[in-house]
Amino acid sequence: MALLSVIRRWAFRDGMSIREITRRTGLSRNTIRKYLRSDAVEPKFEMVDRPSKLDPFADQLSGWLKTEASRSRKQRRTGKQIHADLVVLGYDGSYSRVAAFIRAWKADRQVQEQTTGRGTFVPLVFMAGEAFQFDWSEDWAILGGERVKLQAAHTKLSHSRAFIVRAYPLQTHEMLFDAHQHAFRVLGGVPRRGIYDNMKTAVDRIGTGKARQVNARFAAMASHYLFEPEFCNPASGWEKGQVEKNVQDARRRLWQRLPAFPHLDALNAWLEEQCIAEWAQIPHGNLPGTVADIWAQEVPDLMKPGRPFDGFVEHTKRVSPTCLVHFDRNRYSVPASFANRPVSLRIYPDRIVVVAEGQKVCEHTRVIDRTHRSPGRTIYDWRHYLAVVQRKPGAMRNGAPFIELPDAFRQLRQQLLRRAGGDREMVDILALVLQHDEQAVLCAVELALEAGVATKTHILNILHRLVDGKTASVMPIDAPQALVLRREPQADVGRYDTLMKEVRHAS
Repeated sequence: MALLSVIRRWAFRDGMSIREITRRTGLSRNTIRKYLRSDAVEPKFEMVDRPSKLDPFADQLSGWLKTEASRSRKQRRTGKQIHADLVVLGYDGSYSRVAAFIRAWKADRQVQEQTTGRGTFVPLVFMAGEAFQFDWSEDWAILGGERVKLQAAHTKLSHSRAFIVRAYPLQTHEMLFDAHQHAFRVLGGVPRRGIYDNMKTAVDRIGTGKARQVNARFAAMASHYLFEPEFCNPASGWEKGQVEKNVQDARRRLWQRLPAFPHLDALNAWLEEQCIAEWAQIPHGNLPGTVADIWAQEVPDLMKPGRPFDGFVEHTKRVSPTCLVHFDRNRYSVPASFANRPVSLRIYPDRIVVVAEGQKVCEHTRVIDRTHRSPGRTIYDWRHYLAVVQRKPGAMRNGAPFIELPDAFRQLRQQLLRRAGGDREMVDILALVLQHDEQAVLCAVELALEAGVATKTHILNILHRLVDGKTASVMPIDAPQALVLRREPQADVGRYDTLMKEVRHAS
């Protein structure tokens, strides 16, 4: 192109002859004349259409590429795999020719999508309090010294672009409900619409167009908070582009340095503080001011949330003969009176509640372990087995639920089991927690151990004193070293004779 520009300047500006230009450039006169007659400002080379070994397989290859484009990214064949399949059909050309064909096919397909509107977008504008967008992402953090994969829930107001991120171990229903509860609390209210993708916890079945079969529990949550759920078209993440971008920004702002905390609650408290602090630093973009400024203007248009949605997921389970229910590879104890009976498990993000006959039976802290390094854990509550050991006191010696007794009860058990009948006595002492406050019973046991009298009778005596408000210990008596009689008795034998006369003897 530089040589053509020089030839044009020499000929048209400097008036140089074609012979001189030929001498200087080394090109033929005909080439110089052709360039000058065409009035071209840049060289153009005609591509010669040469036959290729791939031409007989072009239609087959185009069909394959169209099929591969409809598959998920992880299921698509690579270019080398496609080349190997063509070789099986008789193609004896190189892989580079196949790769060039694939690049050209993808470029043409991209042009077609842009011209048909799939590659172009329309900017969206949301009114204050109109909508929020929700999405999940997978991120990593260090909890308790261990690197853990977490599921981060992102909620973002579409107008002010205020956002909140909260981490969970799973993407289940109860985690989703809890994420909404905290999001509405932090954001200051509930918008009129919620925009989601077609996640399985919200959509049971995707219909034609915008038709969706919404999950019953998700619909109940939306009805409780009084917002209308709206779902994007499949594989159309740009329809909720604000929260999609928030996922990328959060990885850079929050997760890139791999935050480390002792437990999940501490991490979520830190995430909430960081998100609120970011509002004051991020400019809104479309409106003057920061995200925090626009959020303060949007809050009056949000509906204040009422009581939190009781976001549990219920499962029906049957209690085993060992008074255990199974859930998610773990086992939880239930009071012995419900053994071999059906109960309902209400699953929350952090706890499990057992319900039977419309009443709450017991509650356990939920155990979530996704490493699958162990067969599961058994969480006991020794109080649930008191009715059983009252009939079978021998189980007190090796009963698994009684391994985690309080320290005072463990020390008492060690002493009582050394003598005959100690197991029965220990069961009777533990059964006191069914009638009295457990802390009072523990205090009575500790005082009995300090006094060195670890017996049921002594513990009952101390417990009754504690319940009645009396001091458990006897006040010391300050007695003198020797007693002195103030009035010395006088010896009088006559008094004895008088007493003898008054006594009547039985005949």
